[in-house]
Amino acid sequence: MEFTAIDYSIFALLLVLSSAIGLFYALSGDRQRTVQEFLLANRDMGCLPVALSLLASFQSAVAILGVPAEIFRFGTEYWFLGCSYFLGLLIPAHIFIPVFYRLRITSTYEYLELRFNKTVRVFGTITFIFQMVSGAGAVGAAEFGALGVAQHCSPSLQVIYMGVVLYAPALALNAVTGFDLWSAVLTMGLVCTLYTTLGGLKAVIWTDVFQTLVMLAGQVAVIVVGAWRVGGMARVWRVAEQEGKIAGIDLDPSPLERHTFWSLSVGGIFMMLSLYGVNQAQVQRYLCARSEREAKLSCYAVFPCQQIVLCLSCLIGLVMFVYNLEHPLAPSRRPASSDQLVLFFVMDVLQDLPGLPGLFVACLFSGALSTISSAFNSLATVTMEDLVRPHFPGLSESRATLLSKLLALGYGLLCLGMAYVSSMLGPVLQAAISIFGMVGGPLLGLFCLGMFFPCANPTGAIVGLLAGLAMAFWIGIGSFLQSWGAKGVPPANSTTLPTMGNLSTVLATTLLPPTTAPPRWDGGLGSGCAGWGGAAASPPDPVSPSPTGLQRFYSLSYMWYSAHNSTTVILVGVLVSLLTGPTPAAALDPRTISPVLPWLLCCLPPKMRRWLCCGGGDPVQAPGHADTTEKSHGVPNGLSHPGPDWQGAEGHGYVRSATAPIYAVQETSF
Repeated sequence: MEFTAIDYSIFALLLVLSSAIGLFYALSGDRQRTVQEFLLANRDMGCLPVALSLLASFQSAVAILGVPAEIFRFGTEYWFLGCSYFLGLLIPAHIFIPVFYRLRITSTYEYLELRFNKTVRVFGTITFIFQMVSGAGAVGAAEFGALGVAQHCSPSLQVIYMGVVLYAPALALNAVTGFDLWSAVLTMGLVCTLYTTLGGLKAVIWTDVFQTLVMLAGQVAVIVVGAWRVGGMARVWRVAEQEGKIAGIDLDPSPLERHTFWSLSVGGIFMMLSLYGVNQAQVQRYLCARSEREAKLSCYAVFPCQQIVLCLSCLIGLVMFVYNLEHPLAPSRRPASSDQLVLFFVMDVLQDLPGLPGLFVACLFSGALSTISSAFNSLATVTMEDLVRPHFPGLSESRATLLSKLLALGYGLLCLGMAYVSSMLGPVLQAAISIFGMVGGPLLGLFCLGMFFPCANPTGAIVGLLAGLAMAFWIGIGSFLQSWGAKGVPPANSTTLPTMGNLSTVLATTLLPPTTAPPRWDGGLGSGCAGWGGAAASPPDPVSPSPTGLQRFYSLSYMWYSAHNSTTVILVGVLVSLLTGPTPAAALDPRTISPVLPWLLCCLPPKMRRWLCCGGGDPVQAPGHADTTEKSHGVPNGLSHPGPDWQGAEGHGYVRSATAPIYAVQETSF
């Protein structure tokens, strides 16, 4: 399974073209001379490139390796995650995007200062950075891969996460093909740092577009060739159905079951919201669109693209399964862990077709490049706008732009360092990723608390966030320790300690946790794995008793983590706000409240509506659309005109005026 010159050439072409895109945008236009251009692409991007960039950030190398392995081992039940995509994108388009876009903010966490105060903003920013640097992030949803929850991480967590995303695919590739490990890591890291630092967000978006096309081409090539070798796609489906790999709808309501229709389709919505609703990397792409309409259209356009990507990943898993039944590998060539399944399959099925293995490797590394470039840019944005500029308000535009570029460069170099560190940490890193990957839920809860509960005050927001984080860590640490103490045998929904030094095994235990699907034994890596998984086969363990007490709590399906933790933030935040005194109506900026709140409250009794709205006017009594436009000085959808008291600066968005506006929630049209 050696790479040929053609394969190396295709892989090199990916890196050269990615660098060329960055250099092009560094030398064209305004040459990235302003913060607005570097961090927000001059707010001039169309919906299609933004949509493909959103998709690329979502589809990491971890997902390309992990989802097919999940289907190969446990069947197509994971495919029902696609049911969550509709509401997971419709809600951000009509609830989060209008608020963020109309405030003209650069960092998502500027919203928290406008809605609450600077302290809440700092708490949110630090949580995000901690998440991103520690390694649980963006691609923090189930699709972010059966191998990883990386995308849900907070900023500090994100740095470690970026190192893992860079290191893990290189490690898996090295194990299968002999491709030099650190040459791949250094080349990818330096190329990504180069085009992100020189070309800014515009270069990141257009390289994402290019890399998305490469990813789709690589996956399609594998499906076409693999299906052709086993008799066609119809036969693949028929054999998979006969072998029990085509799953039906499991309507079991238990939240302890790893995958059911409800956990995937309902729990998945909350995971999608924590990524596409409030994650800085994604929101930054909405904000760079040339209009609010273009931002919403980009959200709509992602939906069919995500369905296509999910289908391709699942089909690869099915083709892999049927191919393995007919062409089992020799014992000496069997993969040591599930994250190597896809690469072993690709190298076996494409080995006599020069160029196609290189195309798939380019596909794999495109996923890694798109993920870490998004992380570099979003971390530079948050650091600049939330931690630097507030303390240096007199910073000139040229110096702010230079500092933003240096921050992107610094995060890129730090990512390379973390790739080295991640190669040495093993189980410790796995624990960090598994635990801190849950931070996306509390952040989602914090933003929902601000947008949907006008009574929420800063004290309630901070206490609620801390309660949500405590709940996330409690579940994460408890689940991890429980799996560690069970003689290495994890419960169905917990994280597992890797059994070998393979770091990509670590990723396999994150967002889509272990491969231990109860209560079936597959004799190795999956049903029918006598060829590829036989070396790892062991006798089935006796059925463990049903969890009781805290064990049940720790056995909560990972698909419900975001929903559980965000709900904790909201409940605690509202309760503390009411106990400490709700936000006065006169102190509330109406632009920070979701414009669809009146529609959501229309079924509640008037007394409860007034109570939730700080005792102000009944939001359902808000003027109609025509009247709203008249009272807002011609600005549609009830958005009040900034007026003469508005203070703005490039990249800063709205700033509170000395006198707070009177609270009045108004309707918006869909």
